[in-house]
Amino acid sequence: MEVRPPSRIPDAKAFRTVEVIRVKHRHEHLFSFSVTRPESFRFRSGEFTMLGMQIEDKPLMRAYSIASPAYADEIEFLSVKVPDGPPTSQLQRIRTGDQLYLGRKPTGTLVADALLPGRRLFLLATGTGLAPFLSIIRDPEIYEAYSQIILVHSVRHVEELAFRNELEAKLAGDPLVQDQALIQFHYVPTVTREAFRTTGRIQQLIGSEEIFSHPVIGPNCFDPEQDRIMLCGSMEMIKQFSDYFESLEFTEGSNAAPGQFVIERAFVG
Repeated sequence: MEVRPPSRIPDAKAFRTVEVIRVKHRHEHLFSFSVTRPESFRFRSGEFTMLGMQIEDKPLMRAYSIASPAYADEIEFLSVKVPDGPPTSQLQRIRTGDQLYLGRKPTGTLVADALLPGRRLFLLATGTGLAPFLSIIRDPEIYEAYSQIILVHSVRHVEELAFRNELEAKLAGDPLVQDQALIQFHYVPTVTREAFRTTGRIQQLIGSEEIFSHPVIGPNCFDPEQDRIMLCGSMEMIKQFSDYFESLEFTEGSNAAPGQFVIERAFVG
């Protein structure tokens, strides 16, 4: 393995400088990493921030959802590896001790504040769209607001099910939510291109009603009166499900006007 000293970057007024403290390559196309958390950095579960590095003498930034819980001492992110996609092509080579730029103000609409009160919260994710939900499911206030939290994560291959062990264990060992999660949290992983206990896209699970199967309690359909939805994934997935839920008379929410489902428009374009 190549041995090199940690990379250092010049200060930038618009961004904070943070240090990489952990990198985990979870799959040939997927990795997660954690950085130091500035004392003044505050965020709501589900928000994103700008993150980047020094490339060709200037900061190159990209929006990343925060995967760590709001109470954590470090900030974690989940990213794909894109060979020719700056800054991702360079970011996937980071190591412990390297420095990165971090945005000063997190933001986003994929937050509980943008939803009306409800009973069941469905978190529908594809690929790295899982990231903001990793933060949300470790937020104690979510378990006070909803009787059930159902996380559905769709990927192509089993090895792409990031954080699978922690999710299947219902967040056992989490200092704040493990007791509530044991009863209220349900994890539904599904795989589209190889054999697994649950296969097919999220749309197929809805059509077969498998998404509502035991231990999920309630009607075998989405109910605008009691169900709240968060969507995070590809642009195609977001568009398809936005149209679907609107056809069921769900209204899209925002920070200014809470509704029955939310998406993060910063990633949709």
